[in-house]
Formats: sequence, C-alpha cells, structure tokens
Amino acid sequence: MQAESPVTSPTFDLLDSCGKFRVLVGVTGSVAALKVPLLVSQLLELPGVDVRVVTTEHAKHFYNPADVAVRVYSDTHEWELWSQRSDPVLHIELRRWADLLVIAPLDANTLGKIASGICDNLLTCVVRAWDTSRPLLFCPAMNTAMWHHPITSRQVDSLKEFGYVEIPCIAKKLVCGDQGKGAMAEVSTIVDVVNQFIQKAAESPQEGAGQVL
Repeated sequence: MQAESPVTSPTFDLLDSCGKFRVLVGVTGSVAALKVPLLVSQLLELPGVDVRVVTTEHAKHFYNPADVAVRVYSDTHEWELWSQRSDPVLHIELRRWADLLVIAPLDANTLGKIASGICDNLLTCVVRAWDTSRPLLFCPAMNTAMWHHPITSRQVDSLKEFGYVEIPCIAKKLVCGDQGKGAMAEVSTIVDVVNQFIQKAAESPQEGAGQVL
C-alpha cells in the first residue's frame, strides 16, 4: 500500500499517470468514508482506469489514507506545492488531469459548500474549478434527519442544475443507530455508474480521456 505522502511530488505523480480514463475520487467527512479503500480497489479493477483520491481533513477521521492503493491528496499538498507565481496550483492540475470526479461520500457540510460556491479546501477548490463538460458524480451520505431537512433537497437540486449527477443515497440502519434514508449508495452501485460513463467516453473518443497536463 502507498502512504499518503510519498517522495514523488504531486504533479510528477499526475504526469506519471498510466491509465486511459482518469477517475478522481473526492472524500468528505462522513462515516461512509471508511468504504473508500474498497471503492478505490474496485475502480482499479475496471480496464484502463487510473485513480487518484482527494480527501478533506475530516474524512481522514474515518479511514487511513495508507490503506488506499493510490495517491491521496489533501490540503497539505496544495499549500506545500505552491510557493511562488510560477508554481503549479494543485487543484487546477487535478481538474485538468481527471476525466471524471466522483465524490463518495458527500457529507451534508460539503454539499452545502458546493451548492453555495464555497471553496475552502482542496476538494471544494477542485469542484469550483471543474470543467462542466466532464462528468461530476456525487453520492450523498448523512444522518436521516439531516437528509430530510428541507435545505438538503434544495442543495441537491442546485448540484443537479450545475449538471452534476446524483447517485442517490439509500435507506438502512445507520452507524448512529437511526433507521432510514441517508446512507451512501453501495460501492458496487457507484462503480457501475462510473463504468457507464467510461463506456460512454469509449464510444465518443473525441470527448474521451487521458488529457495531458
């Protein structure tokens, strides 16, 4: 497994990408983040796919980046990389690199930030700079009471208006003990939806993948 802070620089790692279709996984501070190692491993099983992860600091409370088989970027990398005007900006380089962004899980806090245009960490900066001609998928995950709050549906609708694609949450018994809707979609469902977009890109190579930085 690869540690969170390997010796290679973030930009070199992006240039060294070997996949034909580049999937960027965004991770936020929901307990469903514990499924990120599994999600990444299953995405890597798709033919011709390269994967990187962008995590919020709070998300790391629920999983260990060392358990993820690909490079994991966090706020520290953003600020360590840039020191003068000529330096690359990591959230822009990641946006250029990725053919698809899937945020799994998307917690209530980051949902509100994205809907409002706030960009105060590496992940939300990537989203704010995202090329909307490329797919952005989001997988809500939050407590049932938070999911049913009136603001949630408005914020989800805002993301859909931006052209982003929802992978709906599901109903189950949550870790907190509540029963109801709010759990992140199953990993297999997320991988299937990502694969649909990969197949679509393969059928339309002029829209396709593997953009060079």
